[in-house]
Amino acid sequence: MVKMETENKENQSPEDSMIVETKENLSTDAIASELNEPRWSVATYESVAFSGLTYQEALEWVEKLETQKISGICIITDEAAARISGKN
Repeated sequence: MVKMETENKENQSPEDSMIVETKENLSTDAIASELNEPRWSVATYESVAFSGLTYQEALEWVEKLETQKISGICIITDEAAARISGKN
């Protein structure tokens, strides 16, 4: 994380001192690890179609559903899917 600092500290606003996280600071291994965890769901406009998938498995289901002309397909976390389903 990168901390932004201003030259004049007495005029510093909260935005000036906020911590900014950039892509360069995210660990590639950490991102890959999350994508390989079975924590992804495939949702449509109507329901959560599948949960407990790796990201790759979710992508495969998205492709299958798109061939069936299903609308509003997206990949979300299982946590978000539980909120949609009311299982939280």
